[in-house]
Amino acid sequence: MGLLNSIDIGAKALKVHGKRIDVHAKNIANIDTPNYVRKIPVLNSTDDLSFHGVLNSMKEDVFAVGTLPDLQGGVTFSGIVEDPTLGEKIYKPGHPDADENGYIRASNVNAMVDIADALMAQRAYEANLALINITKSMASRAIDIGRS
Repeated sequence: MGLLNSIDIGAKALKVHGKRIDVHAKNIANIDTPNYVRKIPVLNSTDDLSFHGVLNSMKEDVFAVGTLPDLQGGVTFSGIVEDPTLGEKIYKPGHPDADENGYIRASNVNAMVDIADALMAQRAYEANLALINITKSMASRAIDIGRS
């Protein structure tokens, strides 16, 4: 894997974790919105980096025994799913969103869960930003060595 591949993986991860933070921020902002359903971001790995996946990819190239396949790695944002848990029913007969019995459904957002998830996304974002900065530093040092 080259330096540019590392920067590319880090840049893609920055976008993905930025979207994660946006989803959790939207959930937290709508914690008091009636009938709001919590959104959950779905992330996937671009390659199967499990032991089984690496062995299967090595198995296909019989003559490259003992060498690791060229796996790029990385993460993708696959979309958003809605949390299936129901919010609490609250009796508010005058509310515009009330059903025929006068009940509204409270948001099913748990602030602690979304804050924790947003903090994890922030840490992942920071780690990928550090990856890009370290890679830039390595490239700069390689250029300095080449000049000497």
